[in-house]
Amino acid sequence: MTQLTWLVTGCSSGFGEVFVRSILARGDRAIATARGDVARLALLKDAGAAVLSLDVTASQANINAKVEEGIAIYGGIDVLVNSAGYIEAGIAEEVTQERFIAQFNTNLFGSINTTRALLPHFRAKKSGVIVYVGSLGGIAGEVGGAAYCASKFALEGVAESMKLETESFGIRSHLFQLGHYRTKLLSTDNYKAVPRTVDAYKALNDMIYGFLGQADSNQPGDPEKAVNIMIDIVKEEGVAEGKTQPLRLPIGKDALGTLRNKYVKYLELCNEWEDVITSTDYDIPDVKASTTVQGHEATVL
Repeated sequence: MTQLTWLVTGCSSGFGEVFVRSILARGDRAIATARGDVARLALLKDAGAAVLSLDVTASQANINAKVEEGIAIYGGIDVLVNSAGYIEAGIAEEVTQERFIAQFNTNLFGSINTTRALLPHFRAKKSGVIVYVGSLGGIAGEVGGAAYCASKFALEGVAESMKLETESFGIRSHLFQLGHYRTKLLSTDNYKAVPRTVDAYKALNDMIYGFLGQADSNQPGDPEKAVNIMIDIVKEEGVAEGKTQPLRLPIGKDALGTLRNKYVKYLELCNEWEDVITSTDYDIPDVKASTTVQGHEATVL
């Protein structure tokens, strides 16, 4: 396959870093980005990646300019991977408006604005792939994850809508709903703990932070295996060869289990409540009404 050029956000750690290393191992070109000093990306640069300072929470004008810099490095970009993200951990009632907004600015608007910056380039060359790094937190809500889950639920809607809006230009979209993988996402240096302000939630908070402490570095998923599947799908090779190109795909046993459990229950609910759910249209008379048209009786259905 032709060598592809990838721009990846959030590469200072986590899936962004794994993406870049795996992309380079496939013989493709990678532009690794992170907020602030690109010295944070020195190891990826040494591995062969181009590096670029890109803050996905910056203004649209700033992101546009940075993306133009990225395009100029190799003369074009073929794939955008929206990987930047973090977790605001805490009970919904305790998450302030400011912290909700901060969560959305990175996890949702960061992806939207970076994608928006690249779309003119993709449209001009009539090709391009947009990858959204989603989560099982975008499939079902979790205790202590309201802000994070909300941002990932919203990303699902954006990805689906933008796919429909851009596919006629030769642009493909993929959203991968990742389970729990052994990255630094749950380390105390990366997730942001919401201050405890409501005593009634003490037991729940103890459970949340106990889980985070135990889960960190013990997640079942191997991020390299997950990334190789995602790259196969983008390149339409390996495990993806001959398969339908998915908009969204759960990756990981826990993500698949969460998805199946949720939608089996939804289907059961729809079947049980179908008569009620479908009863809200205006009533239509069951009998034929008759009227007279120009002296003749006519039947109006």
